[in-house]
Amino acid sequence: MQSITSSRGFFGCTRSSLIRATLILGTMAFARAQEPPSSPTMAAHAGAPTSLRDLAQEAEQKNPQIAASFHGWQASRNVPKEVSAFPETQVSVQQFSVGSPRPFAGYSNSDFAYIGFGVSQDIPYPGKRQLRAHVAEREADSMEAQTDSVRRMVIGNLKMVYFHLAYIQQTLSVLLKSDELLNQVQQAAEGRYRVGQGNQQDVLKTQLQHTKILQEIAHHHQEEGLLEAQIKQLLGRPQESQDLITETLTSRTLPYTATDLLQRAREQNPDVRSKQASIRQQDTQVELAHKNFRPDFNVGYTYEHTGSQARDYYMATFGIRLPNRGRQKAELAEAQQKQEQARGEFDSESQRVLSEVQQQYVRAKTSEERLKIYTDGLVPQSEATFRSAMSAYQSNRQDFETLLSSFLDVLNLDLEYRSELVEHESALAELERLTGVDVP
Repeated sequence: MQSITSSRGFFGCTRSSLIRATLILGTMAFARAQEPPSSPTMAAHAGAPTSLRDLAQEAEQKNPQIAASFHGWQASRNVPKEVSAFPETQVSVQQFSVGSPRPFAGYSNSDFAYIGFGVSQDIPYPGKRQLRAHVAEREADSMEAQTDSVRRMVIGNLKMVYFHLAYIQQTLSVLLKSDELLNQVQQAAEGRYRVGQGNQQDVLKTQLQHTKILQEIAHHHQEEGLLEAQIKQLLGRPQESQDLITETLTSRTLPYTATDLLQRAREQNPDVRSKQASIRQQDTQVELAHKNFRPDFNVGYTYEHTGSQARDYYMATFGIRLPNRGRQKAELAEAQQKQEQARGEFDSESQRVLSEVQQQYVRAKTSEERLKIYTDGLVPQSEATFRSAMSAYQSNRQDFETLLSSFLDVLNLDLEYRSELVEHESALAELERLTGVDVP
């Protein structure tokens, strides 16, 4: 999920930021003029919120991608028994006639006519079956790690969409507060205009802010609807099902150091574990290729029943199947090259995962510092500046442009804080996916 970019200006902020602003402030503006019975946005979000933990459990149980990967892994667990079993036993029936092509001709007057019953069995060289089973077991181990990777990927995507949806939904309180501040600005401008201390342009500018926000109303339904559709897909729910309400986002603290997270990634990352299993599989495949230079065997036994005037025949056979050394040399060379390929892929995947862990760690820690700046400095400072500007404007000691600018600072910084919170939680979610840790 692409991260949300922090806005640096009210009308230069991301569309996601303005989407919720559009619905709430636009609806409130019309509500003051038309006095509808209720706000459609508030009605749409009425109900109990659903926790991310509950949704993650539902996705693990019902997501079709996770289910398909799980069944693929379960299927691979049966392969070792399949490849290590003895080849199929061959049973044969023979009828040998003498003097005529008719069945049983000469059976009563010839010592050569008979009916035979035989059985034969191919026997691989000792150790081959066990090595084939080990190759299949390593493949099953890799499939298990891939299943875990799919599960983490689905849960990670769910978290990203959930955080984004929470940002869209929870800017409601921010924009309701901003709408109240905008009302105060508008009332102050109208009051000064009525007593002749202000001008009509100031009143029109406050109305213009409402009008600009109304431009984004249509985009809100698209953004929120797309996110709802993505979550329902990840949960395996029908698209016609009820929309979700998210919980309030709160900032979590990362209790792990970069060294801890890198070590966890080396040990627990499913993509790395899958590549490790592939190396072990190819190592065993090379050993099997060497073993395939050894011959296989065949044993058989046949009982032949003749006529009453002759004695029955009994025949035992033993055969050796010599391997084609040219073909086996090519098989060995292929196995050795795939062994090197697996090692290279493991090194590449390890470097990719460790690099991503380090990047997400830096992203989370930096975001944590920025959140503290917002909560301890920028947001309260902007609110204090607005209150001071409002008081000065009402006392005819401040111009309207400064007041409007301080109002926009309050709104922008609050929205930027919410956006930064999503960035922070998204980074933690990525670290959880990459390392397997659970950030409380």
